[in-house]
Amino acid sequence: MEFSIKSGSPEKQRSACVVVGVFEPRKLSMPAEVVDKAASGYLGDLLRRGDMEGKAGSTLLLHNVPGTEADRVLLIGLGKEKEFREKEYRSAVATAVRTLNETGGFDGTIYLTELAVKKRDVAWRVRQAAMVALETLYRFDQMKSKKDEVRRPLRKLTFCVERRNELETAERALAEGEAIAAGIAMTKNLANLPANICTPTYLAEQAQALAAEYGLGIEVLERADMEKLGMNTLLSVARGSHQPPKFIILKYAGGMPDDKPVVLVGKGITFDTGGISLKPAPEMDEMKYDMSGAASVFGTMKAAAQMKLPLNLVVVVPTTENMPGGGASRPGDIVASMSGQTIEILNTDAEGRLILCDALTYVERLEPACVVDVATLTGACVIALGHVVTGLLANHDGLARELLDAGQEAYDRAWQLPLWEDYQEQLQSNFADMANIGGRPAGTITAACFLSRFAKKFDWAHLDIAGTAWKSGKEKGATGRPVPQLTHFLMARAAAKA
Repeated sequence: MEFSIKSGSPEKQRSACVVVGVFEPRKLSMPAEVVDKAASGYLGDLLRRGDMEGKAGSTLLLHNVPGTEADRVLLIGLGKEKEFREKEYRSAVATAVRTLNETGGFDGTIYLTELAVKKRDVAWRVRQAAMVALETLYRFDQMKSKKDEVRRPLRKLTFCVERRNELETAERALAEGEAIAAGIAMTKNLANLPANICTPTYLAEQAQALAAEYGLGIEVLERADMEKLGMNTLLSVARGSHQPPKFIILKYAGGMPDDKPVVLVGKGITFDTGGISLKPAPEMDEMKYDMSGAASVFGTMKAAAQMKLPLNLVVVVPTTENMPGGGASRPGDIVASMSGQTIEILNTDAEGRLILCDALTYVERLEPACVVDVATLTGACVIALGHVVTGLLANHDGLARELLDAGQEAYDRAWQLPLWEDYQEQLQSNFADMANIGGRPAGTITAACFLSRFAKKFDWAHLDIAGTAWKSGKEKGATGRPVPQLTHFLMARAAAKA
């Protein structure tokens, strides 16, 4: 897809299709009024006859509109003007792009980016438009023998801004939106792959390809390396699988050499059967998404490197399968983590925290500015927050606020849960320093409490994306979250240093 930014009157655009909006009930947006005036009231007459009310999601495609240079004019219903917010804006852009892609025109000129969205500037509107456009056109068909073909797919989109002095800001925002969308697409591609292809070795190969593309530093630790480091909890999860585990470290040096790096840690369980604590069969196929944390930090690295953000960033991915077998860990086993703390494994299906705790201990040597881990960690988070927001817990309120603000800016929101000492009691064990589960109450919080015991030497936050990393049912597939939130978090950090 080719994007461009333009400032100009809609009736003068030589395009396969010009896109303008209509509010409910039958109220033309400002760009639509300009088209209507050039067309001697043609659009207004259509609305008065009831051809379109302006309801959100509705469309009306017009050919040969008088007074215009475009082949077609596409009207997009925006809903009520007083209720037009971020969600409605994103939905309108998605509807426009989807319809353009189905009309057979190669290009479109979109004037929705001129619309006022409360508390959102032109940079936000353009950045979001690029992200939404590319997400709308995203298809995962690489495993199909026959691809889903569009007869004449959309190839070029132009986003229009109201004033010429906004062009430079809009161009920069467009580049940011494209970079974030590229990171989202990488995340989706990795997560949507089946587990027989997306193994720990495959993830390591994709990390190496990413490093080669952007000139990143990379190191991949093998089982023997992990044994020497004492990563016994990570290795305990890997024991039941024939696939070798990997520990991947990617380094991006965009800041000064002495700048402490931001570290992102992604859970990379490429398939989770639950181990000996076997999961029920229904929907177990979705456990290929248990590496969505790893996929999202790779996608965030891609976005940051493509934008050339002026900061240092390290991505760490512990990756393995969690399989049952004669060598698999058993409930009741006790292992010593890399930190030296011992853990009683009461449930082998609580494996994500076992690979993450060794990763958190490892990153101490990086002397990080802060650490954010990302994981599809608990079903309890889905029960608590549903599929709308990501769960956030942190040992540092300032870091938590940065991530919450980034989520709001990206429209990839999170909600903070408490990390109070009171919850730590649920992890008590009679036989080890701690248990790996704390029972059913507050499962998301106790999982984070477990991780917090390995993150005492740095500012740390935990994102539980179990409810937001993928969709089930008819729209089954990876969402690419929280790449937008993480990337905006890094963008804000980079801007603060500038």
